Amino acid sequence: MILNTLEAGSGAPIALLHGLFGRAQNLASVARALAPTHRVLSLDLRNHGASPHATEMDYPTLAADVIETLAARQALPATLLGHSMGGKTAMAAALASPSAVTRLIVADIAPVTYAHHNSEIARALLSLPLTPSLTRATADTILAPTIQNPSVRAFLLQNLVLGHSPTWRIALPAIAAEMSHLEGWPDFTTTYRGPATFIRAGQSDYIVPEYHPIIKSIFPAAEIITLPNASHWLHADQPHAFNDLVGRVIRRIK
Repeated sequence: MILNTLEAGSGAPIALLHGLFGRAQNLASVARALAPTHRVLSLDLRNHGASPHATEMDYPTLAADVIETLAARQALPATLLGHSMGGKTAMAAALASPSAVTRLIVADIAPVTYAHHNSEIARALLSLPLTPSLTRATADTILAPTIQNPSVRAFLLQNLVLGHSPTWRIALPAIAAEMSHLEGWPDFTTTYRGPATFIRAGQSDYIVPEYHPIIKSIFPAAEIITLPNASHWLHADQPHAFNDLVGRVIRRIK
């Protein structure tokens, strides 16, 4: 699948991969920071943003989309930077096509299976009555009992297209059906020995110490760096610190 892509800058290519329920614009501040020195390609992963929808949505498939899209744009090999689901997609791409990936940067996710509340979120979004009179404020009120964090609700409601026939920009049924794959991790038998940096959010439990040996076993050259005072959405919580860290990683300054 060829993915919708936003492109800026020139130089060595770096692809930005967003998280679950997100879109390319979520990493816009990262793209702006990198564009003066790099060719930045921000991708909408399948079933998200303006990319095509399809029923299959496991990590080998998501990774294949990324490699196919970058190849079509003559942007390989490339650095891959992914957050959350995008981080797992980047890892899968590096494991499946190591020669296509010059460097791997993973933001607050590990190659493990998680048990989070994303299925509950998907069900709540699917249950929202998409009537012509629906407003964003009404949708926010309806979702509040299930999704209590207002920032998370605002993030999710970016995907709601209002009007006479409200609809979701994302393919919610497909995402909900594939949630076990998205929260899981496939059993790869390969390793990626290229440079890899895992940026852990200091106020998140997505990369805990017991995951470090797992990361190192699959990505032997991996370094794990903590960004303090940041939640799982570390690029939004600490944009300047995150962008500065990514810049130093790319320049190989430790």
